[in-house]
Amino acid sequence: MNKTLIALTLAAASTLAANAQAECVKRGWQVAVAVTDPSGLPLVMLRDRFAGWHTVAAAEGKARTAASWRESTSSVAERVNKPGAAEQAIKNLPGVVMIGGGMPIDAAGQMVGAIGVSGAPGGANDDLCAKAGLSAIEGDLAF
Repeated sequence: MNKTLIALTLAAASTLAANAQAECVKRGWQVAVAVTDPSGLPLVMLRDRFAGWHTVAAAEGKARTAASWRESTSSVAERVNKPGAAEQAIKNLPGVVMIGGGMPIDAAGQMVGAIGVSGAPGGANDDLCAKAGLSAIEGDLAF
């Protein structure tokens, strides 16, 4: 059985990151944005001049976590943080970030990468900026 692999281009990843960052800037938030390939390896990293060093590590971790679990970090965190959840131990894995701001990038039924945003006031606002970035490339990918 042959399977066609759809890849996220560097141009699309750059557009995605720039638009996510622009949404945060518009709201006055200094952030870092990471876009990864499906395995969680970095393709693009942007950081506002005044975004703290920790935002880079958090954005990369959010993107890597979303890529690994193939779902948003908000969804993973909600499930994992429930009392008695069997998956609670994954929170302690190196590089895993369990807070909003990480989302997979899907195209034509395949996950082609992930985005992580960090530095906005709270995970929900990081999600908002990530979604703005995803909206900017919808026309470039067959969702």
